[in-house]
Amino acid sequence: MFYSFLRYVVASLIWLINGHSQTQEKQELPDGPFVLVAPHRSWLDPVFLALAAWPHHFSFMAKSELFKNPLLHWLLVKVGAFPVDRAHPGPSAIKVPVRALKQEGKALMIFPTGSRYSADMKGGAILIAKLAKAPIVPAVYQGPGTFWSLFKRKPIIVRFGKPVDPPKGRLTDEALAAFSDELQENFAALDHAINPHYKYVPDKKKYLEEKEHGEV
Repeated sequence: MFYSFLRYVVASLIWLINGHSQTQEKQELPDGPFVLVAPHRSWLDPVFLALAAWPHHFSFMAKSELFKNPLLHWLLVKVGAFPVDRAHPGPSAIKVPVRALKQEGKALMIFPTGSRYSADMKGGAILIAKLAKAPIVPAVYQGPGTFWSLFKRKPIIVRFGKPVDPPKGRLTDEALAAFSDELQENFAALDHAINPHYKYVPDKKKYLEEKEHGEV
């Protein structure tokens, strides 16, 4: 209920501020639960991906530090987020999203590159999808990187790719590496389909801040 209410409030606000939001290839989204993966480029990524995939409801992974603020903790829980200790992820980092996929029927949104500046894929998204027997849907977001840049009214574009099944058999290092390469190729193809000249340029100041805190 709160998720739906918040979705309409945020969508209306963004439409008033920007008014140039586009969703491409939404028909690729499965009817049942799935794992949505995307490169993490801005804190706005999950907002626009969730809006574009509506009426699908998502659960999210969020770093545990965000839950220390009582108000933010309440909001994150309401929108389906759960805490993960990046430095020492426990079994719950896998069990909670698998349960959400299998028992609650929610989709899972995860950024397997971790930091907004890392190109290294993580195996967590693949393992979760495999345990939940859910397809993986690649997606990309191209658009403003900050709230204030939304007022420049530049295009906001989310594009979904074709669902892919997680690798069969044991998740060896070789299998994870091969599938990670496949996802990276999907991201590149989606970016190219939106804009052949697109190139993501990270904010160097924020990169250094995240590197100092061990998040890169």
